[in-house]
Amino acid sequence: MSVTTTNLALPYIMAAQAQKHVTHNEALRLLDGLVQLSVLDRDLTAPPGSPADGDRYIVASGGTGDWAGWDLNVAIFTDGAWQRLPPRAGWRAWVEDEGVLLVYDGSEWVGTMPGSLQNLALLGVGTIADPANPFSAKLNAALWTAKTVVEGGTGDLFYTMNKEAAGDDLGLTLQSGFVTKALLGLFGSDKFRLAVSADGSTFFDGVRVDNTSGIVDQPQLPRFKAYTNYDNYVGVGTWTKIGLNTTDYNDQGAFDAGTSLFTAPVDGTYLFGATLLYKVNSSSSARMRGRLVLNGSTEIRGSFGESSATHVSLATAIWLQTMVPLVAGDTVELQGYFRAQDGYFAAEHTSFWGCKIG
Repeated sequence: MSVTTTNLALPYIMAAQAQKHVTHNEALRLLDGLVQLSVLDRDLTAPPGSPADGDRYIVASGGTGDWAGWDLNVAIFTDGAWQRLPPRAGWRAWVEDEGVLLVYDGSEWVGTMPGSLQNLALLGVGTIADPANPFSAKLNAALWTAKTVVEGGTGDLFYTMNKEAAGDDLGLTLQSGFVTKALLGLFGSDKFRLAVSADGSTFFDGVRVDNTSGIVDQPQLPRFKAYTNYDNYVGVGTWTKIGLNTTDYNDQGAFDAGTSLFTAPVDGTYLFGATLLYKVNSSSSARMRGRLVLNGSTEIRGSFGESSATHVSLATAIWLQTMVPLVAGDTVELQGYFRAQDGYFAAEHTSFWGCKIG
């Protein structure tokens, strides 16, 4: 007949036993030490200098002094002495200085966090997950880092997102105050898109990349090409704005065909060019000039040109091109000039074009 219980090894009170209270108190002492087990530390190999009654520890490997040979056992200080409690598989212990829960697996104390989590329906980190957002996290920083070669990894890191079909959406939603301000990904097709919004309902594609060719498109880029459909007469010695009343294209409407002005919609660097085609009026020695002008008064450096040779009507031309930084609201116009004789800037082939490049 056993003299102790099977699992906790608590002493039985035996029949005809004298001083039964001793055995009973021993069992209570063991219960007090083991039930709701919480230890102060698990890293010590020698007993602390001034333990309090009831203090408990998991003895680290290499125990010495009163703990010699007690490796991984629970040591409890009671009635002025250390008592050894050999653990059994399934015992759980809260380690107070680390704030972790351990379980004894029959050979060592291991953490209770499972090695893998599979098929969870909801997971919330710092917040509550719900069916609409089954994984939710509320935090100020997150880190993904590659498993190194030394650790058995490759040193690479890939974050993979997948959608079922090309017509589905796949991407990142960037919000401010839970109002969507930008979308990044594959929306409605396999072309890569970056779209932005002011109100979370109307979106503008800033960048599109064709996945079959790699060609990049900027649909909202300000760009235009304007021309005149009539001959612009210009007298001698006066810089005159060329009337450019027709456009081949005018993305974002930055060019006004009524005023023949390009107005920068946003700050940036812009590239402009122009063609001035000569048409004779009274003499072919007109000495044609052209330039681009900022805000109606300042000649843009690098945009001036002149043809000083004898002109050929509808054949002699000047080509202008320059790059200039603009701020939103700046205007650019094309001006023409005749230095010797008056003349025309010919219809159809007198043109002005530009676009934002940076």
